[in-house]
Amino acid sequence: MSYMQVIGKKAKEASGLISVLGQEVKNKALEEVAQALIEDTKGILDGNKRDLENAKASGMKASLLDRMLLNEERIGAMAEGLRDIAKLKDPIGEFERVEVRPNGLRIGKKKVALGVVGMIYESRPNVTSDAFGLCFKTGNVAILRGSKDIIYSNQAIVAAIKKGLERASVSTDAVLLVEDLSYDTIDEMMSLREYIDVLIPRGGAGLIKRVTENSSVPVIETGTGNCHLYIDEYADEEKAVAIVVNAKTQRLGVCNACESLVVHKTLLETILPKVCQKLEEKGVEIRGDESVKKAWENTVSATEKDWGEEYLDSVISIKTVDSIEDAIYHINRYNTGHSEGIITEHYNNADLFQERIDAAAVYVNASTRFTDGFEFGYGAEIGISTQKLHVRGPMGLDALTTTKYVIFGNGQIRD
Repeated sequence: MSYMQVIGKKAKEASGLISVLGQEVKNKALEEVAQALIEDTKGILDGNKRDLENAKASGMKASLLDRMLLNEERIGAMAEGLRDIAKLKDPIGEFERVEVRPNGLRIGKKKVALGVVGMIYESRPNVTSDAFGLCFKTGNVAILRGSKDIIYSNQAIVAAIKKGLERASVSTDAVLLVEDLSYDTIDEMMSLREYIDVLIPRGGAGLIKRVTENSSVPVIETGTGNCHLYIDEYADEEKAVAIVVNAKTQRLGVCNACESLVVHKTLLETILPKVCQKLEEKGVEIRGDESVKKAWENTVSATEKDWGEEYLDSVISIKTVDSIEDAIYHINRYNTGHSEGIITEHYNNADLFQERIDAAAVYVNASTRFTDGFEFGYGAEIGISTQKLHVRGPMGLDALTTTKYVIFGNGQIRD
C-alpha cells in the first residue's frame, strides 16, 4: 500500500470507533486535548520558530508570516476554542423530523457523521486544532495535510492532540497528520474515495482550483476572499472611515479582509479623501481608477487585474461608480462569493444590496472581518464555504454532518 493508502485505511478503521462516541466522552477528550496544548506550549513554539525562520529565509511577506505566527496568546486561544467546541450542542444523533406514514411506518431523519474528512491547507497552524476539534465533536476522523511552511508547528500540535486523546482513552487515530509533503500526497488524497468521504481545501486560489478541478473525492470549496465594501451616497462618514479601515487593516492576510472598495461618485471630494488618508496612515497602497486618482494624489493606476485581486497585503483597489446598480454589477462581476458589504443610511439601498449581491455573507454597516465561525457563534470553523452545496458561509458543526433515514416498521410489506 502507498503512504496515503495506509493513512486512509487507519482513518477508515478509526471512523467506526469515533462515530459512535457519546457526547460526554467527546467533550472530556476535547478538554484533555485543550490542556495538552497548554502543557506543550514550549514545544509548539519551538516548532513554530523553526517554521518562521525557514519562511523568512525564503522571503515570505509579512502578512503571511503573521498567519503562521504562534505565541502563548494564540495557543491559549486554540485551547479555548476546543473548550468552546466542547460546550456546543452535539448535533450527532439529532432528529430533524419523525413522521408516521399511513401504513404505520415511522420514518425519521437524523444527523450522522460524514466519516473521514480530509483537509488540505496552507500556512495557518491554528487550523490544525480547529479542524480536529470540529471533526471530532461531530464524530469524524480528520486527515490533515498542511503546507511545508508549518510542518514543525503541525507536528507539535498533533502530538499534543494525540496526548490528550490518549489520556481520554480515545483512539489517537482520530487525527492523522500527513507528513509527506510532496505534491503526490495531494494528488493521492484527491483520489482516495475508498477512504476519504469529503475533502476540504483551504488556502490560496491555486490550491483550491487544483482540488476542485481534479478531485474524485467530493469537495467542499472554501474560496478566496476578494471582499468588497461599497460606500453608498447615503453613507455616514464616521461609520464609513471606521469600517473600511478595520476591514482592510485589522489583519491583512485573512480571507475576510476588504481588498476592494467601491465608492459613489458624489463622495470623491468628501468621504473618500478621509478614507484614503486613514488607509495611508496604516501603510496601505491605494490603486484606483482615474476619478480616484484625481481625488487622491498618491493613487496608483489600477489595472483590470486589480478589480479581481485578493492581495493579502497592504494594498486596496478603489472603483468609482455612478449608482448602487453599478456597484452591485461591479461587485458581482469580480467577487469570489465570500463577504461583501454596503455602508449606507438608506434602507431601500441596503435592502437592494442584500437581495442582489451573490455572496455567502452580505453586510450592512459592518466590517467584513466578522465572517468567522467564532463571531457567528459556531465556535471554531473549518473554513468559509463559497459554494452553494452542501453548505455556504462559515462551516461549524452542522456543516460536518450528513443525514440518515431510519425507518421503524411492524411487518409492513409493499404491495
